[in-house]
Amino acid sequence: MKDLSHLFPLDEEHMRRVRQLLDDHAGDAGLVDVGYTIIDSPIGALLLAATPTGLVRVAFDGEDHDAVLAELAEKISPRVLEADAQLAPIAAQVEEYFAGQRREFDIPLDRRLSTGFRREVQRQLSEIPYGTTQSYSEVAAAVGQPTAVRAVGTACAQNPIPLIVPCHRVLRSDGSLGGYRGGLPAKQQLLELEAAA
Repeated sequence: MKDLSHLFPLDEEHMRRVRQLLDDHAGDAGLVDVGYTIIDSPIGALLLAATPTGLVRVAFDGEDHDAVLAELAEKISPRVLEADAQLAPIAAQVEEYFAGQRREFDIPLDRRLSTGFRREVQRQLSEIPYGTTQSYSEVAAAVGQPTAVRAVGTACAQNPIPLIVPCHRVLRSDGSLGGYRGGLPAKQQLLELEAAA
């Protein structure tokens, strides 16, 4: 096929608009099973992905967003498309959180990436109030499995919706940070943000 791009030169902004228009039409036509957007935040770029049910994945900058999208295509549907407009309300709530203007999220969640005990633990995490923390053992007791402290740690580490489902509010019994999918500096920054509010 002959290259005719020199006859119709489009700058970066025009290409962005064309992609956005195509993405919007695909979303309106019900052709998108997983929409995503990437936003800037004080802890780095965050990938937000949602299905028609709700937010299904939040990925930190260090997680390799392309690999996360490939995983979503494999586990949910290959119909994954950038959908900035669709995710704008979720992105706005995340931005309000980082600006200190939001303490609770009002976002529907799609929890299909977690099952069994992990899902139970992750539901409990949403009960930990803004600006407070619990230990892994306290979370284990709250879900009726007081000896399952390590399993709680695994459930936190595998939380597909961090930040919104606040696994950053879970610490070791000695008060140390433990682990965090987004890295310990991000966990510390989130805890400091919430303590300052």
